[in-house]
Amino acid sequence: MLSMIKGVQVPQPEKLYEGYAVSENTMRANVDAEKILEVMRHFIVMHKEPLFFILELPCELDAEKKRGQGTANGLHKNIYYIDGLSQEQALSLLESKGNLLVQDGMSSFGFGGHDSRNEIMKGKYNVVSIYSPNISEFHEFFAVHQISECLELITAWDTFTLEQPGISSLYVENGEDVYSLPEYFKEWGIYLAEERVEER
Repeated sequence: MLSMIKGVQVPQPEKLYEGYAVSENTMRANVDAEKILEVMRHFIVMHKEPLFFILELPCELDAEKKRGQGTANGLHKNIYYIDGLSQEQALSLLESKGNLLVQDGMSSFGFGGHDSRNEIMKGKYNVVSIYSPNISEFHEFFAVHQISECLELITAWDTFTLEQPGISSLYVENGEDVYSLPEYFKEWGIYLAEERVEER
């Protein structure tokens, strides 16, 4: 059974296991909560090039209410970036705020290479995705973490119903949550790049 992060609840956890599947230029994996940081470190160490950090935060409720559109048109999220990180800086960022980022159920985060255009993202409900123009480079990536390929990956999203949806919540660590991170990373050069409609 998949070990879930602290900021989520799923109705049928017994249906979820570690595994990954490949589709065109993307790999999607269910990753145990305690492995997500090491998977992120692995990706960073693989890339000897300038890196970027990406943070996706849902817009706060007051901002959504001001739109007056309800949720029918989808909720919105703010996309933040830090560009031009060295490997050491990326690892330091992960060391300082990685557990908060991993355990939070509301946000998504990841890293990418400016030159290779490879990206890794931790999304909701323990789903970790890798995108690469040459995805075969990552053929053994998840195997290193004892995560096996499967023909059909069943994620938490596949188990939700109207009667039994998943629950994602804000994780607080030492009085801090992910909404404090744009201010925390100000000196690192974080900037708000865009606002998007949140997709599954």
